[in-house]
Amino acid sequence: MSKEKPKIEASSFEGERLAKRIAGAGVCSRREAEKLIEEGRVKVNGKTVKTPAYNVTLSDAVVVNGKLLQAREETRLWLYHKPQGLMTTHKDPQGRPTVFDSLPKDLPRVISIGRLDLNSEGLLLLTNDGALARKLELPSTGWIRRYRARVYGQVTPNMLEEMKKGVVADGVHYDSIEAVVDSTKGGNSWVTVALKEGKNREIRKVFEHFDCQVNRLLRLSYGPFILGSLAKGEVKEVTRKVLSSFVSLS
Repeated sequence: MSKEKPKIEASSFEGERLAKRIAGAGVCSRREAEKLIEEGRVKVNGKTVKTPAYNVTLSDAVVVNGKLLQAREETRLWLYHKPQGLMTTHKDPQGRPTVFDSLPKDLPRVISIGRLDLNSEGLLLLTNDGALARKLELPSTGWIRRYRARVYGQVTPNMLEEMKKGVVADGVHYDSIEAVVDSTKGGNSWVTVALKEGKNREIRKVFEHFDCQVNRLLRLSYGPFILGSLAKGEVKEVTRKVLSSFVSLS
C-alpha cells in the first residue's frame, strides 16, 4: 500500500492576512487581492488599508470595491472539461470567449486553479476559495498534472531524456517533464506528458525547443482529480467527502 500523501490545508479564518481573507471569500486570487489593497480599493472597519501585511479576524468588516465581503462559504471544488477556443480569464481584452462566460449560470463565483491556454482542452479545476487555488497551483504541493499531446516532428529518446532532466528554452528554465510516446503515425506522435510546475505554455514551448510542434493538448488529470468521461463543457462538483480526503477543510 502506498504511503498516504499529506492533505493540503484550505483557508483558516481565525486571524489571517487581509489578502488571504479576500481570496478565501472567492472574490479573486490572493495575488489579485494584494493588488486591490495596494490600489486603495479595500477598507477594513471603514479605514482604507494599503498594505497586504495586515491581519484581520472574522469580526472585522472588510469592504472590497465598495461591497461588504460576505461571510466565507465552505470550500468547494468543481471539475470542468474545457473545450478549445476559450480563454481562462474572467475578462479578455480582445473580447474572446472565456471559460467563465460558458459556465452554468447557477454556479457561484469561481476562479480557476491554474490555466489552460486558448487552444488547450481538458480538465480545469474550479474553486470558490482563492487561497486554496493559490496553494494547489504551487509546485511544492507535489500534485502531478498529466496531459496527452499530439506532437508533429521527430520525438527521440535523447530528447525525452533531456526533458526529464530539465531544459532552458528561450532563457526560461523548465523543471523535469516526464514524457512517453504512446503511438506514431506519419509525422505525428501521441505523447503522454507529466509535470509538476506548469509555467505558461510550458509543454508547447519545451517541444518547440526541440523543433517539434504540439498541435493538440489535452489535460487528463490534476493531482488526484481526473477528467475521465466528463463531456466537453460539462461541470461536476467534487463531493465534500472526496475533497476532504485530499484537502484539510476548516
